[in-house]
Amino acid sequence: MITNLGTVAIYVEDQQKAKDFWTGKVGFEVTAEFPMGPNAFWLEVAPKNAKTRLVLYPKGMMQGSESMKASIVFECDHVMETYEMMKGNGVQFKEEPKEMQWGTFVQFSDEDGNEFVLKG
Repeated sequence: MITNLGTVAIYVEDQQKAKDFWTGKVGFEVTAEFPMGPNAFWLEVAPKNAKTRLVLYPKGMMQGSESMKASIVFECDHVMETYEMMKGNGVQFKEEPKEMQWGTFVQFSDEDGNEFVLKG
């Protein structure tokens, strides 16, 4: 039985820029960083103590990456606090958070145009 989502790959132009975004603006930590060829790394980031990690994979090493999109929902206990912290750090949100009967959510994007959802 599958009990956990291990990693989710997102495809980025510049791994260092993506690493800076996820660690400096969103507040994640680097959980793995290993050389994977010339000018590329196996690079994982995640919230502190999380089991699931994002792999920041270089587009140049993945044929067809230009049409691949990540679909990732980040759950959090306090959506509005997380939204305000990330917005204050320069994260671009598509709109203001919305309350639905199943919870509050808001969409944001990284510096490569990948879109994500915060949900509480």
